[in-house]
Amino acid sequence: DDQVKVRGFRIELGEIEAVLARYEGAARSAVVVREDTPGIKRLVAYVVPREGVPFDAAVVRSHLAAALPEYMVPAAFVALDALPLTVNGKLDRRQLPAPEYQGTKAGRAPRTEREQLLCGIYAELLGLGSVSVEDSFFELGGDSIVSIQLVSRARKAGLVFSAREVFQHRTPEALAAVATSATGTATEDPKAGL
Repeated sequence: DDQVKVRGFRIELGEIEAVLARYEGAARSAVVVREDTPGIKRLVAYVVPREGVPFDAAVVRSHLAAALPEYMVPAAFVALDALPLTVNGKLDRRQLPAPEYQGTKAGRAPRTEREQLLCGIYAELLGLGSVSVEDSFFELGGDSIVSIQLVSRARKAGLVFSAREVFQHRTPEALAAVATSATGTATEDPKAGL
């Protein structure tokens, strides 16, 4: 049975794999649920690119996002030379490597207080050492549930934006530009706009 429960949603891994199989750049693929951080389950897609086709996680993510609800889009995409198989020829899930969630190495540092605040919240929520202002929340391993936590933590720190805006403006730089200050005004539910 390939049905799993992640962040309160029942998900058929086979449904995600079927959409991934339609991606022209993938020769083979598999989707699994990983819990590399205790208590945090994430969908991870493993892709064996077709020969001569460069692997671009953002393009694969867009392909899946066009056909699936956001909660079914994997948090990470890992390119492999081949999927590990058991002696019986089935996928050996235990041999799949953990994804590396890392910020860009040469990304721009925060210039404003808002950008610095958001980079810190991104890093804390996603378990990263540092995040640049140009890093995409979802490419770092964020998902729809963690986006609600992002909205909530930012609001506590004085910045207001919706979960929908996290999807539209994925980087700390872009969110800092659209966020408003929480100066004694009533705040919205962080789930609003999902």
